[in-house]
Amino acid sequence: MTDFETLQQHQRRLHRCRRCPQMHGPPVTGEPVASPVMLIGQAPGNREIELHRPFAWTAGKTLFGWFERIGLAEESFRQRVYMAAVCRCFPGKLAKGGDRVPARKEIANCKSWWQQEVELIQPQLLIPVGKLAIGQFMPVNKLNEVIGQRHRVEVEGKVRDIIPLPHPSGASTWHRTEPGITLLNKALQAIKRHPAWKEISTEY
Repeated sequence: MTDFETLQQHQRRLHRCRRCPQMHGPPVTGEPVASPVMLIGQAPGNREIELHRPFAWTAGKTLFGWFERIGLAEESFRQRVYMAAVCRCFPGKLAKGGDRVPARKEIANCKSWWQQEVELIQPQLLIPVGKLAIGQFMPVNKLNEVIGQRHRVEVEGKVRDIIPLPHPSGASTWHRTEPGITLLNKALQAIKRHPAWKEISTEY
């Protein structure tokens, strides 16, 4: 893992990033915490841009409710887990409603930021949240095929543990219906048992 000052310097560079003209900034990221656990979301919404923190609105309440079930309430989680994302700026709204999915070039432009964070922090456990985030590390056709398991994947030159989670969006029914309910619980229990989580959890 790296030190606080190095992460601060990295984040200052990140906050100045303006690579994607169609994206709405400023870039959002979590606290500069050197943690054995890294969460990788998809992209912030407009509320996250206003509040300058990831998962700051409705989906965040659901997400942090999941983590509280396995030993970390929201503020403790924010202080002990490094929170990254596939894209750090808000993609904007679609005309028909909902957030625009980032373009391939926008995803590629932002990739170097989380890659640098993996290299700096050397996390033991990666938690990608949502299909876009999961897809950065492994092929994903259906969530049923990847959630509920621990995967060993080479990321930035080292094999790491990845335990994916569904996106906690209120628009999604996957995590509120079967088999999503059971698979989500299996994923959370796998996270809870992981040595990196035990290192930071209040339950241990």
